[in-house]
Amino acid sequence: MATQSRSGGWLRRFLRSDEQDEAQVLSERSTDTGADAISSCERGAVVRICGTIRSLAIRPRSSAPALTAEVYDGSGHITLVWLGRRRIPGIDVGRTIVAEGRLTCPDGDPMIYNPSYTLTPLART
Repeated sequence: MATQSRSGGWLRRFLRSDEQDEAQVLSERSTDTGADAISSCERGAVVRICGTIRSLAIRPRSSAPALTAEVYDGSGHITLVWLGRRRIPGIDVGRTIVAEGRLTCPDGDPMIYNPSYTLTPLART
């Protein structure tokens, strides 16, 4: 029996996709920083998330722009929105960010407006 579970674990790891591996690494990083898993965040709560910026966009809102960043932590996605900003130095695709703020869900999409944030140091090459 023990042999089956060891070989079954090896087989599961072998068959796991790169996306599943990335999700696991991101989830572990999020847990290590003490952040909340995005999938468990509740609307109206002040949350602290840690994840990788997957995309950036500038969206006009009325007369002022808004910089939006989609963040993924391995468990889900959340959109960070900075009102009145077109660019923030260091906020780039692929960067890891720890953000905190009140979670809203307009149209069912989780968002944090004007979050406080910390960027993780870039890896040296």
